[in-house]
Amino acid sequence: MKSISLSVFALLISLASAWSKDVAADPLAGIVPAMEAQIAAGHTAGAVTLVMKDGKIVHHAATGFADREQEVPMTKDALFWIASMTKSMSVTTIMTLVDEGKLSLDEPAATWMPAIGEMKMADGSSPEQPVTLRLLMSHTSGLQFPPRKANDGAHSLRSYAEQLVKAPLSFQPGSDYEYGFGITVSGRIAEIVSGQPFDELVQQRIFDPLGMKDTAFHPNDALRARIAKTYKTDEDGRSLVRGYNPFVTSDAGVRRMTEPSGGVFSTAADMAKFYQMILDGGVWEGKRIVSEKSIAEMTSPRMAGEKKLNYGLGWMANRPEKSLVPGFSASSFGHGGAFATHGWVDPERGIVAVLMIQNVMVQGTGEVRKAYHEALLAAYPE
Repeated sequence: MKSISLSVFALLISLASAWSKDVAADPLAGIVPAMEAQIAAGHTAGAVTLVMKDGKIVHHAATGFADREQEVPMTKDALFWIASMTKSMSVTTIMTLVDEGKLSLDEPAATWMPAIGEMKMADGSSPEQPVTLRLLMSHTSGLQFPPRKANDGAHSLRSYAEQLVKAPLSFQPGSDYEYGFGITVSGRIAEIVSGQPFDELVQQRIFDPLGMKDTAFHPNDALRARIAKTYKTDEDGRSLVRGYNPFVTSDAGVRRMTEPSGGVFSTAADMAKFYQMILDGGVWEGKRIVSEKSIAEMTSPRMAGEKKLNYGLGWMANRPEKSLVPGFSASSFGHGGAFATHGWVDPERGIVAVLMIQNVMVQGTGEVRKAYHEALLAAYPE
């Protein structure tokens, strides 16, 4: 993995030659050879890339394999476990309840889930301020990151959220940042307020209005057939081998817990619809999905004590003084997923960028996203 063979080097030279001929005709022509080079380097088995500019798809490509062993080519409609990219959709759903006055960001969350009001500090004392939805959805509530257990996924959202809030708080609410499961607890609160299971609530308020027919917490057999295989680097660091994905159950009848923090499967095209709706101020095909005020709340970096974060409510964000995703504007925002999927929105350029790969513990995974973004930004430098 550390050295590139002569055959791979020759391939990279040929790709560079082809790119130089195509890029004049299509400024985004560099994306596919960039992905092919990453595949040749063993950084991923396959990728789906999509770019929207000013509301139109200007690039959408599939490269490499969805199943390398069976030589099944990657397709543009391949399904991926998007992991924490789910958070942005979950919080957007919750914010529609805020828009309707059914929830408040700054009232004590115990208003809707009394067990939260019983949470204590590690020394048994009461917290200095109440835990709120704002704190839960910005990872600043003090909610502990839970230990992994064999029964993860077997709970209902209700029982899992109740378990999460039994642990002592890690820090005083609002004083620090710990990425975790506050959005899972918030999803349970949304269930309580709406009277609907969370997956049905997201389906009704986000997936259906946007026509996201290839997106689900619990994929049916037809969708499961299109899930891209997961890969990891082998023990010798030389090649890719199949990896374990805990969210791909044995069959469609075996449902993992609905996980607001990371349970969704989707395609690049469906995710682009969601991001474009946000970029368009919360409107999709003339219908208001979420308010502009809520979008500002979600995508504006929060404070933890005296420290400014690169996190809003369910969304990561660039800042003028600190960029999470280099090259994109200071006002850009999005979210990544544990298996290296990534979506980013740049309001200044009018761009939506989606990258779908399915890697776990793959050496060089970060190079795939970097290469994609560099090829994209070469077309839209400002």
